[in-house]
Amino acid sequence: MAGYGRGFAAATRIGFAARGIMYGLIGWLALRSGRTEDGAGIIAWLDSGSGKLLLALMAAGFLAYGLWRLLDAWTDASGHGGGAKGAAIRAGGAVSGLLHIGLGLLALRHVLGGGGGGSGDSSEQGAATALSYPGGPLLLMLVAAGMLATGLVQLGKAWKLDFLRHLDGRARGRRWIAWLGRAGFAARGIVFLIIAWFFWRASVEHSAGQAGGLGEALASLPPTLEMIVAAGLFLFGLFSLVEARYRRLSAP
Repeated sequence: MAGYGRGFAAATRIGFAARGIMYGLIGWLALRSGRTEDGAGIIAWLDSGSGKLLLALMAAGFLAYGLWRLLDAWTDASGHGGGAKGAAIRAGGAVSGLLHIGLGLLALRHVLGGGGGGSGDSSEQGAATALSYPGGPLLLMLVAAGMLATGLVQLGKAWKLDFLRHLDGRARGRRWIAWLGRAGFAARGIVFLIIAWFFWRASVEHSAGQAGGLGEALASLPPTLEMIVAAGLFLFGLFSLVEARYRRLSAP
């Protein structure tokens, strides 16, 4: 960790934990009451009482995690390589970094007394903004392609278990951790594929109302499949907590 900065590394681990809390709550709410939320919805749900302190920690964690994702994508510290596959993974990491920085800023706004809508609202607003410009449908098609690629990468991780190589040896050999990650990445893959379909439909139909985020993706599934995917997202939250402890952080 020489040159990395112990404080930044600790904040990044808090970011993994914040991601775990977010996905855990998304899955738990869907399983418990059928309520489908996204990351922004969870942040709004926590915006009361003692949840403010948790939001403050999550804001710091999301910002550090997002910055680490961007630096990792830029420097390829995780060793994905410069080929087409490596470039796609690094591009996905950069997008993840930007999304988590956005979540961090949203959480900070709630802590400071602001507010904001859910990602479904944000998806519609973003799609509407894109469609207001020339070439907007093409831009939405590119977003759909990016979401499709991300979903396929998540499913590939679930199949190949290559996410284990980023954990230290104590965690890499534990089967229950492998199954947590496998279930979680599979669920995330399904969700991203659905979001890709939403944006593709918004592009083809020139309708921002067709765009949607994680909450809408969950709600679009048949009840039994919704519960299965929600359980997978809950398990991904637990896996993220494992990563907060055992993830090997490469120094960008």
